[in-house]
Amino acid sequence: MNRLLLGLFILLALLQYRLWYGDNNMTQYVHLQKQIASQEQSNQKLVERNQVLKEEIIDLKSGTEALEERARNELGMVKQGETFYRVVGIEPKAGAEYE
Repeated sequence: MNRLLLGLFILLALLQYRLWYGDNNMTQYVHLQKQIASQEQSNQKLVERNQVLKEEIIDLKSGTEALEERARNELGMVKQGETFYRVVGIEPKAGAEYE
């Protein structure tokens, strides 16, 4: 009976050693779980970004409003007959104080 208990105790000790200190131990498992969670979060952000880009592509292909908006904002284009006004702010001179 004592040999059986001793054998079971030694087996338990070996299994515990492998669990905590051997290859693929618990600390590596926890570290991998954190990496997986981080990667899943990164993947979700990329999926959301791709969805926004897909919607923008569909909008550009189907309608002229998005194309016109992009031409106005990025290229500074205006429609025929429109007048373009640029408001330029006045920058204060160095050392000048305004009241």
